[in-house]
Amino acid sequence: MREVFQQELAEVQDRLIEISRLVAISIDKATRAFNESDVSLADEAISEDEKIDELTIELDELAITILARQQPVARDLRIVVSALRISASLERMGDLSTHIAQLARYRFPDKVVPKSLRGTFAEMGALVTAIAKMLTELLTNEDMLLAETIRNEDDKVDALHLSVFDAVLGETWKGQAADTVDSTLASRYHERFADHAVSIAKKVQYLGTGAWQQNTNA
Repeated sequence: MREVFQQELAEVQDRLIEISRLVAISIDKATRAFNESDVSLADEAISEDEKIDELTIELDELAITILARQQPVARDLRIVVSALRISASLERMGDLSTHIAQLARYRFPDKVVPKSLRGTFAEMGALVTAIAKMLTELLTNEDMLLAETIRNEDDKVDALHLSVFDAVLGETWKGQAADTVDSTLASRYHERFADHAVSIAKKVQYLGTGAWQQNTNA
């Protein structure tokens, strides 16, 4: 029975990694669609979200079954409960990726944001894509240094997010109302995506070290 339980725990981890990989693919396509005004990439990113949702439901059902049948305690219980919380964050990251892709689709064939902000969003897109890939590696290897790197990269996303707000609220802003709304929404989606990654990194750190990290706003 114990061997079966360990196999089930391993399956939970494997499914989390699979969902995380899809999230990384989705945000890569979404941010490229956003920055390149590529409607086909936007559609691909949006379609990834359906797979992410399906896999998340299946993982949650497995975790609940384990809780009911195996009644885990101590670290095993923390692993299963953390998996439920991590899957919720991954599902939300998929949603945020979809929101970014939808902005690209709505504004096609035009660019979503004015020329003055395109460099900022290109940098932000590269950062969140890199964070998503690091998150998959973290879930695979539980490398605590990666968890810290994710938190540091999130600080860079936060700084870019604030710079977008400074730009659209500044006296020199020439954008139309739609530009202002699109820019602030898109910036928020990128920022929240990175915040969810930090939230997951915290949970992995907790499972690995037993110490809960407090110094984050995620």
